[in-house]
Amino acid sequence: MTHWILAINPGSTSTKLALFEDEVLYTAETLRHNPQELAPVIADQLEYRTALVSRWLEANFNGDKLSAVVGRGGMLKPIPSGTYAVNERMREDLRKGVGGQHASNLGGLIAHSLASRWGIPAFIVDPVSVDEFIPEARISGIPEIERRSRSHALNIRAVARRAARDLGHELEDINLIVAHLGGGISVAPLQKGRMLDVNDANEMGPFSPERSGGLPTGDLVKLAFSGKYTQEELVNKILRGSGLLGYLGTNDGVEVGRRIQAGDKKAELIGRAMAYQIAKEIGAMATVLCGQVRAIIITGGLAHYKRLTGWIKEHVRFIAPVLIYPGEDELQALAAGCLRVLRGEESPREYQ
Repeated sequence: MTHWILAINPGSTSTKLALFEDEVLYTAETLRHNPQELAPVIADQLEYRTALVSRWLEANFNGDKLSAVVGRGGMLKPIPSGTYAVNERMREDLRKGVGGQHASNLGGLIAHSLASRWGIPAFIVDPVSVDEFIPEARISGIPEIERRSRSHALNIRAVARRAARDLGHELEDINLIVAHLGGGISVAPLQKGRMLDVNDANEMGPFSPERSGGLPTGDLVKLAFSGKYTQEELVNKILRGSGLLGYLGTNDGVEVGRRIQAGDKKAELIGRAMAYQIAKEIGAMATVLCGQVRAIIITGGLAHYKRLTGWIKEHVRFIAPVLIYPGEDELQALAAGCLRVLRGEESPREYQ
């Protein structure tokens, strides 16, 4: 039986769409949004974005043929990995932004709105709030602060499945470390498919193209009370004005590569420092798995840059073989998770 799946990935100023016939991409498009046309509250954008997606679908496909609609999972309460049916509890939490305000909260809402027209199921897959931490991973060192599991879980798990197949195994039979290198960087140890730990890509771990990663806490406290920044300004600096952008004035990996090629010593130092921090995080996650690591996987947009991945490999290849899977195909990952449920290979999870 053929399954037609509509996959939806909302971003801050875009909505990415794709139609799949089973695993095969039929058509895809990115709808760009004028920020002035988007309501400032994420949930208030639902009607506008749903109408745009509906018009695109009508122009490209007969919705009566759809088997399911799947959306990017948003900032929900902590939940185990898997494919989840969109239920009323989930819709309420997505509307409220229970885990934070992010455009991905619209994924499940748009999926449900469209799926309900045809009486077909709506799903989300591996949202950023996937939480499978061991108890020790939650302890921060300050009782008032708990380490949280927020990561690029969708791509991490999709690439882990792919790597396991390429290695001749099932994901549930081996241990892997997956480093997602994108606008934020997440490094996760997977023990037989379970993400035991991960650095919060907004607040911890290596610096990235725009984010600071983990910082010396004493100096950060001093900066916070220096009077130079409001709270909003400092958060913006940490999340959008640091990393490559802070040191080199650009968040473009291609530009950094050009500078290094041209002999820019500072650009090379910062590039090597990023690789160094990523490698240290991979090494730390190897200890979570007690050194029992079948392979280290490097993925995400920055994995296209061979100089960066080469520097990382120099530091970590003694731990395990290093496999590179550049890019992140989140729409394909969404469709694959949905398809596993439609085929009966997995049972859909219930959000509670």
